[in-house]
Amino acid sequence: MTTSNTTADNPFVDPMASIDEQVRDASFALDSTLAVGRDATLTLATDSLIVLDEALETKDSRSCCGLWPSATANTRSIPFYNILWAQLEENQLTIDYASPISKKNVRAATLKYTIAVERLTTEAVNQWIAKLVDRAYGASQRRKRAKILVNPHSGKGSAEKWYHRDAEPLFKAARCAIDMVKTKYGGEAMEIAEKLDIDAYDIVVSCSGDGLAYEIFNGFGKRPDAKKALSKVAVTHIPCGSGNAMSCNLNGSYSVSIAALAIIKGIHTPMDLVSITQGETRTLSFLSQSLGIVAESDLATEHIRWMGGARFTYGFLIRLLNQVKYPCDIAIKVAIEDKPSIREHWRKERANHEPASERRGYRNLLDDDASASSSNDDGLPPLRYGTVNDKLPEGWELISYNKLGNFYCGNTSLIRSQMAYMAADANFFPAALPNDGYMDLVTIDADISRVTQLQMMFGVENGKFFDMPLVHYRKVLGYRIIPKNQVDGYISIDGERVPFMPFQAEVHKGLGTVLSKSGQYEAPGP
Repeated sequence: MTTSNTTADNPFVDPMASIDEQVRDASFALDSTLAVGRDATLTLATDSLIVLDEALETKDSRSCCGLWPSATANTRSIPFYNILWAQLEENQLTIDYASPISKKNVRAATLKYTIAVERLTTEAVNQWIAKLVDRAYGASQRRKRAKILVNPHSGKGSAEKWYHRDAEPLFKAARCAIDMVKTKYGGEAMEIAEKLDIDAYDIVVSCSGDGLAYEIFNGFGKRPDAKKALSKVAVTHIPCGSGNAMSCNLNGSYSVSIAALAIIKGIHTPMDLVSITQGETRTLSFLSQSLGIVAESDLATEHIRWMGGARFTYGFLIRLLNQVKYPCDIAIKVAIEDKPSIREHWRKERANHEPASERRGYRNLLDDDASASSSNDDGLPPLRYGTVNDKLPEGWELISYNKLGNFYCGNTSLIRSQMAYMAADANFFPAALPNDGYMDLVTIDADISRVTQLQMMFGVENGKFFDMPLVHYRKVLGYRIIPKNQVDGYISIDGERVPFMPFQAEVHKGLGTVLSKSGQYEAPGP
């Protein structure tokens, strides 16, 4: 195909621009178009690769999560986000990309063209390839070195099959270095993370529910170089379990293949982690802590895992009908108390485009800093509020909640969390941010009517939950919770059951590292 030399015939040049602008744009368009055959050209457009090829068969017009625009009989538009890799070997140009096969899935596909050396030099083709890959990855790291942990028991035993079928081909097409391990027992992922050569890997990928990511964060936390490990190696998630909140927040999807693509294109993002002290134990939480109906709907239904996500709905409705109460004493270090201020804080933080390196540590926000940037030690940051066994921190007031129905504190904007009774577009913590240095706390009394509780449930699904008057929503720095009048019960930390005894939590700004699509959570705000 011959490219016209006149700007009037060039679709990539603005005809209303000045002569100088047209000349510059025309030059850019010529440099961005590669003639790869008599009837085929590849053009780098604004946000996609335009493939004009008479040999292309007619494709049905379809869209995949906004990843794929429509195509005509001889034209294909591939978003740069979907481009996985490109290279030239022995005069053959290969472009690997993620092609949508449905609204929720993509698969690795390839374009191949033989370059006529008499028409194009190797240098010119390689320069064009460099431009394509630059646009495809932007700020994202290329060819990531991945330690992949697959829990073969997740997803009703389908996790390994899903990984090999839907994720691995995309990682290979993107030229990622893969080291895959199948976990054999609970806690093995923690051991692997504790002993991992952090200089050999860029990311750790958990193919499971949220539990494997919990183990990885805590494995890093056990290391003598915990802060370095947590900041250097990003923890990522491919959704293969019944609780897949991490993937939904960071990858924007519960699809294995869409999540894998998001990891390939993900950017390093600092994430707040929470220290939990209980008895003599200190652990890290990346997701949520709960006592009450949320914890029981998850943990008390483990025996019916065969029901899949429906078990959460079942557990919730049973406890709703019985109007179960969870009495306890709670002390909280509140940072932002009213909803209008929380909403304004969320807006300011979303508009903050500081580089990732500036989002670790509180700097001037707090005088009692114990964040990722504090102290010169390599281990976990010191606890600025002590442990649950210490005297109540100054300024904390212990308040009795004799009719508590739900205590739910999160580090993430849980679009679905472990509460799978919610729809995929539900948003339990709409004001949560990955690295604002706060936890989002929701408390709800149990002595409200069943109708009101059901309205709250639907409010989570339709985005009205945050503004409901009976939903108490606060940004907090720490808290202590002491269950009472119960011999035993359920406390959930990131979906994992812990002993039913008092515990204390405090947040560390930007202590952990994940990969995200935009540096933010994929959930809408309050």
